[in-house]
Amino acid sequence: MDKKIFNLKNNIEVLYKRNRNTPRVALCFNLSLNDPVPNPGDYSLMTRLFMQGTKNRTAEQLSEELDRYAIEFTSELKLDYLKLKFVCLNEDFDKALEIFEDIIKNSTFEDFEKERVKFSGEIVAQLDSPRAKVVDNFYRNLYPNHHYGYTNTVILENLPNVTRDDVLRGYKTFMNNSKKVIAVVGDLEFEDVENKLNAHFGDIPPSIEKLPDLRIPVLNEVKNVEIIKPDANQAHIIQGWLVDTASQNDYPVLALMNIILGASGLSSRLFLELRDKKGLAYVVRSSYDVARLCANFSIYIATEPKNIEVSLKGFKEEIDKIKNNLVSEEELTNAKNNIIGKWAFSQEDNNQQAATYAHYAITGLGFDFNEIAKEKIKSVTPEQIKDCANKYFNDWYVVSIIKP
Repeated sequence: MDKKIFNLKNNIEVLYKRNRNTPRVALCFNLSLNDPVPNPGDYSLMTRLFMQGTKNRTAEQLSEELDRYAIEFTSELKLDYLKLKFVCLNEDFDKALEIFEDIIKNSTFEDFEKERVKFSGEIVAQLDSPRAKVVDNFYRNLYPNHHYGYTNTVILENLPNVTRDDVLRGYKTFMNNSKKVIAVVGDLEFEDVENKLNAHFGDIPPSIEKLPDLRIPVLNEVKNVEIIKPDANQAHIIQGWLVDTASQNDYPVLALMNIILGASGLSSRLFLELRDKKGLAYVVRSSYDVARLCANFSIYIATEPKNIEVSLKGFKEEIDKIKNNLVSEEELTNAKNNIIGKWAFSQEDNNQQAATYAHYAITGLGFDFNEIAKEKIKSVTPEQIKDCANKYFNDWYVVSIIKP
């Protein structure tokens, strides 16, 4: 058996998958976000400071050592968890674990002020992009007063209020009060992996059993929010609805509806109708953005400013079609093949596989969720697509527009 699940002595659940004859090993360590973020920016800044030195290594020493061994280390804050990951050569697994342990246990979070200034500058630069700004505006209005809505503009407003004590408090919260999972994918002996993980991480605060019941976002109104950007030469539009997430029954149906409407590139309905036939779009696509507590389904278009109303009308026409007419068996079969192929492509290497396993496990779905979802995808019917469209494409939505 090349895949095993076991628990460390502090109850951290681990999946190890052995992919033989692969030269690099990937380890992904996820810690659940159990307390809604107290201040926008606290956890984001904390995540960036993991590379700024430990009690044993300065930031320069850390960077130099990672470079010398060609170890890729990343820290990333997701909506529902903190993701810490490394990729290294199989023969350098011991060294990577030693550095990784030092970063996790001994980060000093120094250079706080310097990193805060740098972070502010990067956000300002990102928000100069009209597309980034319209997406930010969409999520801020879709998830108001919820940590899912802590977008770059919200974080930027609050960054001056964040202190180093806030960052240290956030770190302790993640370490002491979180579910923790580890996924390792590479070509190493099973016993070595288990023994070394216990040696390096078996003494950190234990993983909690159950994910907390956090407040689920609700949308019960229409929001039309416009931003005027004088130097923009295009209009960018997003319209979106709250929908079922991955733990709920409609997940496979929504995933396929996304492929049919706008996530399959040149063959998707939105591309064919709004770009090819009507010439409205530079870019047009749909997205199904899934988080633990909820998900959203959105349609995005970049077009000429004069086409805003006709583009929104085009969205409605395509939505009405999928609400009123059954998709053909051929179109549905193509969508199923497309999504299963995409999932396979997104998990080609050890790095991608470790991240996928750890993602599903930390959100409460289990390491094997992807395989279960594939089987559910295969059994979706045209009637389910139609019913799902009528259920979710309803009267409550957010429209975010940026225009000159």
